[in-house]
Amino acid sequence: MFVLWSALVVGMVPSVASAAESVADTTEIDHALLWGRDIDQISAVMAVKLGFQVRPGRSAGGVANRYVRMADRSYLEVFGLQRANAELDPGMQADQASLRGGAGSRTFGLRSSILDQAHKFLQQQAFVPTPIFTASRTDPDGDGPASPPRWRLFAFEPQPLSSHLFFIDYAALDATPGRVSDERIAPQHPNGAEALTGLWLLSSDADADRRQFERMGFPTAIPVRLSHIAARGYCVPVGHKRIFALQPDGPGAAADALRNGGRQVLGLSIAVADLDLAKRRVERGYETELARYRGALGDAFLAPSQDDLGLLIEFHAFSQAAACTEAAG
Repeated sequence: MFVLWSALVVGMVPSVASAAESVADTTEIDHALLWGRDIDQISAVMAVKLGFQVRPGRSAGGVANRYVRMADRSYLEVFGLQRANAELDPGMQADQASLRGGAGSRTFGLRSSILDQAHKFLQQQAFVPTPIFTASRTDPDGDGPASPPRWRLFAFEPQPLSSHLFFIDYAALDATPGRVSDERIAPQHPNGAEALTGLWLLSSDADADRRQFERMGFPTAIPVRLSHIAARGYCVPVGHKRIFALQPDGPGAAADALRNGGRQVLGLSIAVADLDLAKRRVERGYETELARYRGALGDAFLAPSQDDLGLLIEFHAFSQAAACTEAAG
């Protein structure tokens, strides 16, 4: 009996390792959710001060949204409350409980092309993913009731990380002339933005997030120190992009943000085609000169967006596969 049990355990190990590898190989950063004080305020900041093209979204139940879409399909989804008694889903409720009507980000999504397998694997790893939710069959942006739902996703209860995480996948929609035009126009940003390449998760225990990522199938974590915000932690590769699990490293921007807002998405990394052009654009928007530095993803500058957006936006020179350096800034 012992020999049989041992054989079964040994046989399971490659299966678990293979499943973890499959999840890691088919997962990318999809988008981050940003809340403004209202939809007009956050749209103006994104467009006028930061130089993004902000695309129309929908307004429903007292919540309005807009989109900043990138050429690689990653995007930023921005929200604003339109009334005090807005109808919020559980994720929105959790964000608003933390933000208390202010600006900032607490939630991000990872895109998985094997959503069902990822859901099963994460259950096997003792996480508690929610059931898989789908877009409505009558979604005005979908292909109708006879077609697959436009998106499918699952979140977690309880959440495994310091910021709220969900996994999502999308159906292939019909290539109508309008959609073809939108896909060509949407990623054209005055600041030259190409991709959302990094997310900065801030907590008091960066190693706790690192360990959770390892259990999810992302075992490679590179120690980093971001001196320009006085933070240290780990750079976790997720596909060709990076998630930074950070904690304060002495007095500075990270410590101030954690003290004032608790656990959060402290910042975003955006790859741009022309760093000098993007820098000049943001300098004009904020009417100030900005310094370039060598960041964790290469040459970069930091937009002074924290007062407006509740988070920092770092623009860096575009690279197909951004590597993490052990020390930056």
